[in-house]
Amino acid sequence: MQSNDARTLLHCALPTAAAGVVGVAVSAAVAGGKGALGAGFGTVLVLLFMCSGLVVLLRTARSLPHLFQMMGLLLYTTQILLLMILLTIFRGTSVFNPKCFALTLLAATLVWIAAQVRSHMKAKVLYVEPDSARTPS
Repeated sequence: MQSNDARTLLHCALPTAAAGVVGVAVSAAVAGGKGALGAGFGTVLVLLFMCSGLVVLLRTARSLPHLFQMMGLLLYTTQILLLMILLTIFRGTSVFNPKCFALTLLAATLVWIAAQVRSHMKAKVLYVEPDSARTPS
């Protein structure tokens, strides 16, 4: 992983983890231990899904750059569908508070997406690779 890729991952994961901590604190205050457990589980799921997706996307960009845009769209669609399936599966659970789980999962996902957009806008990535070995004729 290149340094700008690791920077992007870090700039996305840290705000998401911070939003998760806030979600756990608010859920603990509102719904007690079960709320905190649900919020923590939702945050961990978002971090796992989004970090693994970003790593897959970055590897695809390095090896198959012509598939980058299609892979990004497919990846985000798959991630959102899987998160919706998890919300449906855990809707009636009694292990943790499903509302705190769902709200924290949604908030962490939105924070991740916003942080990723900001990270890509701030990144200074060269569109043309300079060729220093070539001299003008």
